[in-house]
Amino acid sequence: MSTMQALIFHEPGKISVEERPIPRISQGEVLIQVGATSVCASDIRVYKGEKKARAGVIPGHEIAGQVAALGDGVDEVALGDRVVVCPIIACGECYFCLVGKRNRCLRRLTLGYDEDGGFAHYLRVPQGIVKLGHIIKIPQNMDYEIACMTEPFACVLNSLESCRVQPGNSLLIIGAGPMGLIHLVLARAMGAAKVIISDPVEERRRTAEELGAAVCVNPQKQSLLKEVLSATGGMGADAGILSVGAVAPVEEGLSAVRKQGYFNLFAGFPPGSQLTMDANRIHYDELFLTGTQNATTDQYARVSQMLSVLPVARKLITHRLGPAEANKAYEARLGLEGLKSVVLYQ
Repeated sequence: MSTMQALIFHEPGKISVEERPIPRISQGEVLIQVGATSVCASDIRVYKGEKKARAGVIPGHEIAGQVAALGDGVDEVALGDRVVVCPIIACGECYFCLVGKRNRCLRRLTLGYDEDGGFAHYLRVPQGIVKLGHIIKIPQNMDYEIACMTEPFACVLNSLESCRVQPGNSLLIIGAGPMGLIHLVLARAMGAAKVIISDPVEERRRTAEELGAAVCVNPQKQSLLKEVLSATGGMGADAGILSVGAVAPVEEGLSAVRKQGYFNLFAGFPPGSQLTMDANRIHYDELFLTGTQNATTDQYARVSQMLSVLPVARKLITHRLGPAEANKAYEARLGLEGLKSVVLYQ
């Protein structure tokens, strides 16, 4: 077989499954036979024109598979290794790389946006990823459909750790889409005692309840502030996460966080989004307002092990598709159908 099926991003609103040559690898590179790739909200933002990607690129940065070929000089992985990929191509030399935060690399490139990603039978992993250890081995018994969620789980781990979430804490999550529910699952696994989740969609609130949410709020019919204060003894949540790309809920979410609490803008926003808030609320209540994007290599590595003992993660997968149907994974997400959509290549 000299060709493979690949999903191609042409321009906003236009993607298609096409035949592409199987990539050739050079010195220092690795060829991965893709096992599974899942759709991210960022992929949808590219499709909608809210985020940039190179025309003609193969999207997909939530990737798991098996090492199929090694370029000269590669000894970081071996043939047959089951792996996930941290999709960041970092320079390894700038300030952020040197302090272990390659997700903030000043010359960063990313698979699925700048270089071909995982929505194809095979993935060429550039030398820049290989030499920095961004190919991470996974337990032999971990399914690829679970393993490919390492990337979103790592991003959520970064979010929760940036908000200093600890065992026994309370946590408010605004938005019960896939990433909001991953926050719920991981926060519970990390010992968060009380998770309050807000979403107008009844099906998603029901899923959140099944996954361990203590309180589920319909913001169209209930006061979020009142419900959070009631659930936290009038104190407010220790931390809050905005997991939807809309600025409207920010001020209400901040009002529901306790003094000296954390609030993280986790989701990306449409270009030009403006935020208005009461600055004195930040000042006098000593709030920590932050944002997180992607994750460190260490967080990827820890999550890749944690997922093997987190069977509840499988409940987040609602759509499993074959390579020829990869575009339908986008359709499901655009239509707000279900939760995680995974394309299976093995």
